[in-house]
Amino acid sequence: MTKAMYPGSFDPITVGHLDIIQRAAGMFDELIIAIMKNPKKRATFSEEERKWLIEQCVKELNNVRVIIGSGLTVSTAEQNGCRVLIRGIRAVADYEYELQQATANMMLNERIETVFLVSRPEYSFLSSSVAKEIASYNGDISGFIPKEIIEEVKKELIPPQSLSKPE
Repeated sequence: MTKAMYPGSFDPITVGHLDIIQRAAGMFDELIIAIMKNPKKRATFSEEERKWLIEQCVKELNNVRVIIGSGLTVSTAEQNGCRVLIRGIRAVADYEYELQQATANMMLNERIETVFLVSRPEYSFLSSSVAKEIASYNGDISGFIPKEIIEEVKKELIPPQSLSKPE
């Protein structure tokens, strides 16, 4: 049985993330989505909220489960019996960063391999940060966030409209 882990911050999950999840779920017996803390990012959603949001999107995928990880990614993978890490690649900048991470992970635990899945062209620009920025200006994020969670994400990301009249 081959288990893989797809680690990330998923703040919030996007349709690009979901595409990677669906593709990876078809390649492995079990896929674990690990919500990992990223000290470089200020999270909009708590880890528990992100777990719930992702679970709403993957209900139909019987071989996928969601966890909240901590510490080193390779340690979380090993603790969960995973021998493969899944990483999505959108552009050359992603590849350079992900290559550094994969190499560091290989040095930490040579038993865990990293598999890169190239983003579909229609998602190559997409990130949680892009979705959050568009939402902050009350823009349409329906092409960015999975339909299963769009209303919950909008509630958190779209600023409340002012009730006062313009002067």
